[in-house]
Amino acid sequence: MKILSASQIRQWDEYTILNEPISSLDLMERAAAKCTDWLLLKFDKVAAVKIFCGKGNNGGDGLAIARQLAVKGISVDVYIIELGSIGSGDFQSNLTRLHNHSARVHFIQEKSFLPILSNKDLLVDAMIGTGLKKPIEGLYAETVDHINKSGAAVVAIDLPTGMFADKQSATGQVIKATYTLTFQTLKFSFLFPENEEYTGNVEVLNIGLSRSYIPTVHTIFQLTGKELIGQIYKPRKQFSHKGTYGHALIVAGQHGKMGAAVLCSRACLRSGVGLVTTVIPQKQFSILQTAVPEAMSVSQNEISSADWAKYSAIGIGPGFGTSLEGMQMLETILAHFSNPIVVDADALNILSANKALLNELPPGSILTPHPKEFERLFGKSENHLERIQTARYYSQKLFVYIILKGHYSTLACPDGEVYFNSTGNAGMATGGMGDVLTGIVTGLLAQRYAPKEACILGMYLHGLSGDIAAAQISQEALTAGDVVDYLGKAFLQVSSY
Repeated sequence: MKILSASQIRQWDEYTILNEPISSLDLMERAAAKCTDWLLLKFDKVAAVKIFCGKGNNGGDGLAIARQLAVKGISVDVYIIELGSIGSGDFQSNLTRLHNHSARVHFIQEKSFLPILSNKDLLVDAMIGTGLKKPIEGLYAETVDHINKSGAAVVAIDLPTGMFADKQSATGQVIKATYTLTFQTLKFSFLFPENEEYTGNVEVLNIGLSRSYIPTVHTIFQLTGKELIGQIYKPRKQFSHKGTYGHALIVAGQHGKMGAAVLCSRACLRSGVGLVTTVIPQKQFSILQTAVPEAMSVSQNEISSADWAKYSAIGIGPGFGTSLEGMQMLETILAHFSNPIVVDADALNILSANKALLNELPPGSILTPHPKEFERLFGKSENHLERIQTARYYSQKLFVYIILKGHYSTLACPDGEVYFNSTGNAGMATGGMGDVLTGIVTGLLAQRYAPKEACILGMYLHGLSGDIAAAQISQEALTAGDVVDYLGKAFLQVSSY
């Protein structure tokens, strides 16, 4: 799914109006109806609603929602921010329509006009939406502050007031919504972790914008979904054998951190790879061969004279340590292996301490840092948008793929494109999850998925398995091992796309 800018979404509205065809007022009515239905379903026993409106089209949405709720017998108070400007045409039309219904309309001309609010109120924010061009101030800022201090449930329409759609929000006032009902597609800024406190739970409402518009518009940002994953996934062939699906080398684990090697190796095997060999200290062989009997083990001393050509892909780093021996191992791999490798955890920390090695990475290699590892590699970022921009820069400069791990894990590609993963949940914020992701991505790479495909499919499967597991055992009880165990069910879902 393409992630569009605010201007592109406005063009989508205009395209739909011209090509459906439908009037802008009727399209607004359709969008409001979706919001009204959601409100009545979510708050089925609500008796009264307070709706705050600006005078643009977002305010027009709010007026239409007010009228539709009033028709359903809900007590509605509408508070319009009055700064002396004339409202948009659709706002004025909906205001005229509203006068024929029971909703009470109030004009807020200064702070003293603001209503008394309590934490038992249900409030709807329809003040600005995506039309924000600069940080809010004056009466808008005072209204936002008043709403935020109420402790009431707040439903923002399309975008919380004070939040930018396409960039990091300013440090000024922003509505802290309990829910955000956004239209047709996620806004770019919803993908930033800093904005979670403002958006609350986001619901995407399909308001029937024309699908034929999407192929006409270009964006470097995409959200992974069933259609894209269905195009990437490769079913297994009947006349195949273990050699068909590659041989992955996992370099992971030290004394006290063998769990990382076990998780990574198990995940790699569950990804469908034909063979897995894991490089570990010889004294730890019994641990791996007991926990993962399908994997072969070689010692770190043996691998120095390995036949590198037999390995399709290498994943290095989980529980690996940052000793001199670890750096020498990484240097050996970089000197002898020309295919893309997956670099995670301690191997990333070795790179951050020896940045010249970044230029030695085989083209198409994959780095999977969490925020702190990313910071050590490429410097501090003020916010997530800056982090994405930095990842995109270094991805193109080094010709590597960079997966920024987290909610909506972000993939920066050497061609300049950026993909946000749509699967996963908060239960996956626990130790070992990164080891599992490294194993999955390495396994897919070994099966000769292109690096971009291995990243996109790997992130998606990793999160989907976590979602399936959480639905069975809860987010709280979720462990990295559960994600490995449920990978089979994740593949079954993906194979049906």
